[in-house]
Amino acid sequence: MNDVDPALHPVADALDAFLLRGKRLRPAFGYWGYRGAGAPDSDEIVAALAALELVQASALIHDDLMDRSDTRRGEPAVHRRFAGLHRAAGWQGNPDGYGDSAAILLGDLCLVWSDELMHRSGLAPEVVARARPDFDEMRTEVTVGQYLDVLTQVTGDTSVERAGKVARYKSAKYTVERPLLIGAALAGAPAALRATYSAYGLPLGEAFQLRDDVLGVFGDPSVTGKPAGDDLREGKRTYLVAAAYEATGDAGRAELAGRLGDPDLDADGIERLRAVIVDSGALDRTERRIAELTDTALAALAGGDIEPTAARTLVDLAVAATRRTG
Repeated sequence: MNDVDPALHPVADALDAFLLRGKRLRPAFGYWGYRGAGAPDSDEIVAALAALELVQASALIHDDLMDRSDTRRGEPAVHRRFAGLHRAAGWQGNPDGYGDSAAILLGDLCLVWSDELMHRSGLAPEVVARARPDFDEMRTEVTVGQYLDVLTQVTGDTSVERAGKVARYKSAKYTVERPLLIGAALAGAPAALRATYSAYGLPLGEAFQLRDDVLGVFGDPSVTGKPAGDDLREGKRTYLVAAAYEATGDAGRAELAGRLGDPDLDADGIERLRAVIVDSGALDRTERRIAELTDTALAALAGGDIEPTAARTLVDLAVAATRRTG
């Protein structure tokens, strides 16, 4: 890319910095889904599944722009980074508009590169073709899930049912189930193993998103890399918030309605909303739901015919995904 024009160096630097951080959960689930079918390790399979991290980068860059988030992983979000570059250089025009445009393009670039990496991984074309339907479906699901998330914020839908659907498509299927199925497809796994992966991946992916929702409200910024209560400022209608709306009284609903989605919400406002959530029992309900979903996932895993080392690793990944603090 840098041979096109030296002006692209900041783009390469930004993507390098962005991709060097992160949990790598999606490639990990894809890899162990592949190994769970008894398939051998190779540099080619690692390269192919690294494409999932580029899809994740694209989703996060665009998500931060839509949410107007200031930070990601403890650093300026990509649109903020390029707005800062504009200001520092004293360029013409609107710095924020430039940052927004750059973020859209960098997110698109990551999505293009995800295709390139999958196809240039060194795996035989017929092997890659087996995974293509799941790879395409995953990217469709996360995109429509993101749209439903945006729609829910503007319509003010606070139902637990809607929050669950957003969690399922924006995160649950995309984070765990589809990566497992992509790995299974690359390995040529039988239908029975794919069914086991879905029975494990869907509840675990939902539990992962619910943990993310809890951290978005109660997480430590030094660990999460995002400001405290950011989901509250962004007006996220998560399962946690929907459960609070459902269980709290009129005063609590008025507090939520009046403060949720306020970009200028201060520390006192965040604490008041946290109190509504805790007092309503929504936090406890969400923690119980995480535990139930994780147990369901692990039970499905125990009943499947999975290579033993991969099975043990998938148990460890389930714990890491649902008990994390950041």
